[in-house]
Amino acid sequence: MKHYKILFLDIDGTIMRPDDTIEASTKKAIMEVRRQGIEVFLATGRPLHEISDIAAELDINSYIGYNGAYAILNGKDIVKEAMDSSLVENYLQIAKQHQHEIVFYTSEQNAFTDLDSPYVVDFIKRFHLQYNVPYSPSIANDILGITLIHLKEHELELYQQEGIHLSQVNVEGMRHCYDVIRHKVNKGFAVQKILEHLQIPTECAIAFGDGMNDKEMLQFVGEGFAMGNAHPDLFAYAKHKTTEVTNSGIYNGLKSLGLIQ
Repeated sequence: MKHYKILFLDIDGTIMRPDDTIEASTKKAIMEVRRQGIEVFLATGRPLHEISDIAAELDINSYIGYNGAYAILNGKDIVKEAMDSSLVENYLQIAKQHQHEIVFYTSEQNAFTDLDSPYVVDFIKRFHLQYNVPYSPSIANDILGITLIHLKEHELELYQQEGIHLSQVNVEGMRHCYDVIRHKVNKGFAVQKILEHLQIPTECAIAFGDGMNDKEMLQFVGEGFAMGNAHPDLFAYAKHKTTEVTNSGIYNGLKSLGLIQ
């Protein structure tokens, strides 16, 4: 058996079930690999200021947030890459013209273009967001992540720019939302920086994900798992396919590597 040293876990659709609970088997699996000395990271598109409850429930203290723009290892910043303010301004203009909504994430807040929009209200409720404010130009240089809200598929081209791709949020009822991901700053980029910092070879790293925002992460590690409930296009980027988030996907994946009996 290979000597695995690090595990990266997406949250929504990978750890969290559709009812916002975590399977007992998932908690058991995480506890077991941590007992073996494997470092565990949450690796999410969510802002880090909104995942403290999940992290506490799993006793995890290392994170990748904002789809790779910010990474923390046991309280120490490893990656922090703000977005270009010109991109922020451009997206604001497009959204206003086409009546879309946007949430801009800083390290402390979620700044929405319209807090009263029903689509925004649903988004906040679905992801249990607490630190919500109206967007202000004063934070344009502090944006770590962006999610576009209430887009139809044919409208995606409005936001396409060089060095950027859009990833559909793989959560029921939220598939009209798209994360804005930079080609050079994504979960795979953050994983690479963390492995370099810890001097861990890629073959000793494991990752699980379910959305297209996980593809770079699954490609970069030695053992990449797509959940059974993953976006259909993700399977091409994963070395392994495991069972659904509602059917012990993380547990069964780790078991297949011999890490759990």
